[in-house]
Amino acid sequence: MVFKQTPLYRYLMVCNKEHIEKNVFDGGAGGDEPFLSVFSSYGYKTTGIELDAGQLKKANDFGIRNNQNLNIVQGDLRNIKFPDECFSCVYSYNTIFHMMKTEVDKSMSELKRILKHNGLLFVNFLSINDFRVGEGKDFGNNQYEQMDDNIVIHSYYKKDEADRYFNNMQILYKENRIIERIYNGKMIKQGFIDYIAKKI
Repeated sequence: MVFKQTPLYRYLMVCNKEHIEKNVFDGGAGGDEPFLSVFSSYGYKTTGIELDAGQLKKANDFGIRNNQNLNIVQGDLRNIKFPDECFSCVYSYNTIFHMMKTEVDKSMSELKRILKHNGLLFVNFLSINDFRVGEGKDFGNNQYEQMDDNIVIHSYYKKDEADRYFNNMQILYKENRIIERIYNGKMIKQGFIDYIAKKI
C-alpha cells in the first residue's frame, strides 16, 4: 500500500540512513492511513498520540486489520505525557498548524523535549502561499478560524518564520512547497514548509 503522506517517505529515508535507534513518535497519528504503519513495516517500534477520539479509532482499527500494534493513544501535543529524550525519531505531519501560534510554541517545545540527542524531527507548517490565507475570522498574525470538516484554527507561516523553532538544532532539510491541484472542481494552491532537523 502507498500512503498519501508523501513528504514522510523522505523523512523515513533520512531516519534509515542515520542508523539511529528504530523508535518513532507521531504527534497527530490518527486517521484511516496512519503512516506509523510504514515505519512499523521497516522494523520501528511505533508510538503515537491523537487528540480526536474518532481519528484515533480509525488509526488503531487500521493497525488491527494489518496485524500491527501501532501503540497510538489519546494525547495532546501541547502536553505530551512521555519522558524527556525517549524517542530517536519524532514527527508531526499536517497537525501542528491546527492551533494558535502560542500553542504551536508549546507543541514544538514538547516535540523537541521528547527527542533524543542526535534524534531527527520532522514538522510541517502551512505557509502564507496557501489559497486560504485571509479567509474566516482573523485573529491577526496570519491566524484564522476556518471551516474544514468542522471549524478549526489554521496558522500560516512566512518562509523563514518557523526557523526559530530549530535554532538549537541542525536543519538537514527545508522545503517551501506549493501544490496546485483540482479540489471540488476548482484549481487551488496549497502552501507548506517542511523541516527535517537533528537535535545536537
